[in-house]
Amino acid sequence: MSYSNARAALNKYKSVNAHSMVEAASPHRLIQMLMEGALEKINVARAHMLSSQLGEKAQNITWAISIIDGLRISLDKEQGGDIAQNLEDLYDYMVRQLIQANLKNEPAILDEVTDLLLQIKTAWDAIAPEAARSSGQPAA
Repeated sequence: MSYSNARAALNKYKSVNAHSMVEAASPHRLIQMLMEGALEKINVARAHMLSSQLGEKAQNITWAISIIDGLRISLDKEQGGDIAQNLEDLYDYMVRQLIQANLKNEPAILDEVTDLLLQIKTAWDAIAPEAARSSGQPAA
């Protein structure tokens, strides 16, 4: 994943309160923040779905889709090879599922996407110490 692509994707998510954290974050941490943001938006969308607040549900699903798309476009397929391609396919699947969840008002579909994204994030978090050593920054 290239640093500039990750930073561009993060611009879709960051808020005023997160600005200082973004500026100091390593490329690895930026990806973690994107995943956290997508998970947060899916969780908020689920709550809105359950309370029949359809406009807010759709807005948060759209935001989660945008973040996941940012993760997808930040993949470096030259360096990432098959892993990057598999992640791209998985991100594409998640986006399609989020669209279906929005259309069908199905919390179970949101739960599936959450589980998939959590699996990726758990693996990404596990490499945090190695990423920090190679970038010279403290682990997140």
